Amino acid sequence: MKDIAADLGVSLMTVSKGLRNEPDIGEATRRRIQKRAKELNYLPNVNARSLVTGHSFLVGLIVPDLLHPFFADVARGLSMTLRRQGYFLIVTSSEEDPELEGKEIDQLLGRRLDALVIASVCTNGKAYKRIEASGTPYIFIDRRLPRDSGGGFVGCDDTQIGLLATEHLIEMGCKRIAHIRGPKNSAGNGRLRGYKKALAKHKITIREEYVVNGEMADVDGRRSGAAAAASLLNLKRRPDAIFCFNDPLAVGALWMLLDKGLRIPEDVALIGCGNIHYDPFLRVPLSSIDQHSYQQGERAALLALDLIKSQDREPVRQILFEPTVVIRASSRR
Repeated sequence: MKDIAADLGVSLMTVSKGLRNEPDIGEATRRRIQKRAKELNYLPNVNARSLVTGHSFLVGLIVPDLLHPFFADVARGLSMTLRRQGYFLIVTSSEEDPELEGKEIDQLLGRRLDALVIASVCTNGKAYKRIEASGTPYIFIDRRLPRDSGGGFVGCDDTQIGLLATEHLIEMGCKRIAHIRGPKNSAGNGRLRGYKKALAKHKITIREEYVVNGEMADVDGRRSGAAAAASLLNLKRRPDAIFCFNDPLAVGALWMLLDKGLRIPEDVALIGCGNIHYDPFLRVPLSSIDQHSYQQGERAALLALDLIKSQDREPVRQILFEPTVVIRASSRR
């Protein structure tokens, strides 16, 4: 850095700011600094930087499944936003296992991260007491925080998601609407609550046999969705529509319905949640609820940066996105 400063006739501090893309130096100066650093094959010593600043410049993300396109989109929004501020993202998976999630939290805390973002599979806040004890800011994303924890939240109102999806199917003329539900966490419980609320609002009988579990909604969602759809097709009064907790479950259900020779949506209409990027690959394009996954990642990154840079820990904040219905062929009657 001293060599770059001497070569360009600028201060060491200016070089430091130019390499970190800080906004309070001119664009031309920043380009000159970064061009000279590239010519010298300069790589910053991250450990030395951490010792000087007290920050690791790392943010952790724990998700239920690394292959789930929804969480991939969240990670992309996080990573792009953090990178512009000189921070980097470490991503790991809990595989929908609360015990493994706890271990991953401990592993990441051992790296002295500046913040954690978690799509939690836990149903209580006990695992987060260790994070609070470490002083590391943390944020829940997609799954609302348990009441006894102190993290922020970025996501959607899951009751509203269930209400929107079910009311769309009702508007399409469906009367016997089933639900393949998700895990018994805030997201799964909220979407089930919205489903029942919509049926009650439109005076449609809530039939308990029409609510079935998608056992592994994230890690093995397609297989679980197919199995759940098969159980619904075995009922005496087959449903004429299915609202699925998420898109992987809906894709599995779609495959099962087509395999049984049913027409979608004429025989059974179908809607998922997440609006993930399956559409070009499906025989019947899938209707879904858009949760604005990339934007959730962006806002979680900005909230994490605010918490990292705040001298006094700010009050817990919740950022809610408005879910929207994306209508495609699977439900358009």
